[in-house]
Amino acid sequence: MTSIDNHILSFSEGVSIPQAPPEFKSGFIGIIGRPNVGKSTLMNQLVGQKIAITSPVAQTTRNRLRGIVTTPDAQLIFVDTPGIHKPHHQLGEVLVRNATIAIDSVDVVLFVVDGTVACGAGDRFIADLLINSKTPVIAGINKIDQQPANPQNINESYQQMADAHQWPTVKFSAMTGAELPQLQTLLIENLDHGPFYYPPDLVTDQPERFIMGELIREQILLLTREEVPHSVAIAIDKVEETPAITRVMATIHVERDSQKGILIGKGGSMLKAIGSAAREQIQKLISGKVYLELFVKVQPKWRHSRVRLAELGYRVEE
Repeated sequence: MTSIDNHILSFSEGVSIPQAPPEFKSGFIGIIGRPNVGKSTLMNQLVGQKIAITSPVAQTTRNRLRGIVTTPDAQLIFVDTPGIHKPHHQLGEVLVRNATIAIDSVDVVLFVVDGTVACGAGDRFIADLLINSKTPVIAGINKIDQQPANPQNINESYQQMADAHQWPTVKFSAMTGAELPQLQTLLIENLDHGPFYYPPDLVTDQPERFIMGELIREQILLLTREEVPHSVAIAIDKVEETPAITRVMATIHVERDSQKGILIGKGGSMLKAIGSAAREQIQKLISGKVYLELFVKVQPKWRHSRVRLAELGYRVEE
């Protein structure tokens, strides 16, 4: 697998984007939904490789991450957004604001819902946001592989919501890939004719450093779960590449000394486990050997400070 960053570098150095044939379609698709409905898993499955982190912990996604799928007939640019929820701090407000901005800045909205539970207040809240937008909406019922034996009531609850707004619906599994070809076909049908926005072999517009930081954060979420929920931000301090190895130095920012202690663990055991698991994922990303060094730094209440948020890369997007 070729390094994502190599694609970014070749693009920025002026590799020409091909001219699209007359009937070619293209556009931006916003993946919107409550936290933990499978938006990042869906984008990874559609793109065909891991560019977005996934976790059983809710509200994992923080940045609007673009995944690019190019077929002979179309180029789909998927925008994965933070789960829309009631914010409890400045970071939460920034994340939800960015998600709602995405609704009006894309060509099609894919409203993803959790097909294992019936339509709830959170889904209806998002539906109310969407009806105030002029962007076309497709309702996607995810997790059909995990539905109960008789999912009729669940499916009908979402169908009623979609019918009320005349939204087409499609059922699929982001985890297994079931019915995703049908989803992709429906999305292409709702796009207008357009150009290539990116070179055909590009899978994301995010630089490799960003993906590295997200892979480290993913392992923290997986290994610490609720002990260190969302008080973590990753800064990639240095990347040194040689033909034999890539050395990566990163700082994990937390809000309290107790969280630092949890991340380091007894005798450094937790930090070692996080580093080992993250290194394996980064090696898959760059297809090469990686030396990863992690540091932990306390930044009190960074999620409540616009200055700290900006320093760590979290801004309201235009």
